[in-house]
Amino acid sequence: MPFTIPIGPFHPALEEAYKVRVRCAAETVEQVNVTVGFCCRGIELLAQRRNWVQAVTLIERVCGICSNVHTTTLCRAIEIVAGIEVPARAVYIRTIMCELERIHSHLLWAGLAAEYMGFRTLYMEVFTLRERIMDLLERMSGNRVHYGMNRIGGVNRDIAEPARVIEDVEAIRAAIEKQLVPAFLHNPTVTSRMAGVGILSREQAIEWGVVGPVARASGVDTDIRSDFSHGAYSDLGFRIVTRPEGDVQARVVVRALELLESVRLVTEALRRLPLGPLCAFEGVPVIPPGEAIARAEAPRGEVIYYVASDGGECPARVKIRTPSFVNIPALEAMTVGQQLGNVPLIQASVDPCISCTDR
Repeated sequence: MPFTIPIGPFHPALEEAYKVRVRCAAETVEQVNVTVGFCCRGIELLAQRRNWVQAVTLIERVCGICSNVHTTTLCRAIEIVAGIEVPARAVYIRTIMCELERIHSHLLWAGLAAEYMGFRTLYMEVFTLRERIMDLLERMSGNRVHYGMNRIGGVNRDIAEPARVIEDVEAIRAAIEKQLVPAFLHNPTVTSRMAGVGILSREQAIEWGVVGPVARASGVDTDIRSDFSHGAYSDLGFRIVTRPEGDVQARVVVRALELLESVRLVTEALRRLPLGPLCAFEGVPVIPPGEAIARAEAPRGEVIYYVASDGGECPARVKIRTPSFVNIPALEAMTVGQQLGNVPLIQASVDPCISCTDR
């Protein structure tokens, strides 16, 4: 006889408020429903009640993990409206920060995935690496989470010692290659736990409109860094990472290999870091009437910002579409037909950010 298990919206295993309703026959999942929206924070409306500079600070609070890419994308949309050309050095620094943030986000996810599998040793090793990248981000920006690096027209801080940052990033790369990649790709205990679990075929990935590592793990070669190149990616020779299997292991492999590609991008950008100013202008920006859309590749996939200006000191409209908003519904396709015990791991493989979704 089928039975339904409600999980959440407030549950010891869920750090954020969302609800999962699983309908099972014996141990096999027949239906799953994910409900979000329990803690809507109204950030878009609040941004329209702040001036342009304050809006950038507010938008950085959409998410604590991918805060930098949110301000990067918002600033790019505003700069398109105002016709502001960002200096080359600032463009490179934005790219470096985005990739360091991606490394941090992927390491956080990898550690949580290891914990869901019961692999406590790997969890501790991954979180030790995460601390190292957070220490590096703190040294560069002054903050471990909300970095405050972006401003309209450029960046707030310079990278004073590129050679030292390269040295630190290379040390992290060596640790990733030695510890994390072999554990997730070759450890038989880990691979047996993930292989063939939560499969999302290429056709299903396109049908559900998933983005980021979830799409690339199903063989969809989409990445805003190459499809709609922004920042310094066209200069750095970005290489997309895909896998055809579409299961949990493929989503792990894509993120693990993206860690190495992000390290390469950061190192190459630091070596090529051009000279020049950090911002296109001084003082408070004046934004003329107009509207624009900007897109960027966040750690979880494509993020889109729509900004409209009526010429006033505050945005007339700010609209945000985050990757988790489109990835979370695909859990239904991944979970149906799976064993109940695999539901937490399948959910984790999507890396859902309810903070981004309940914006």
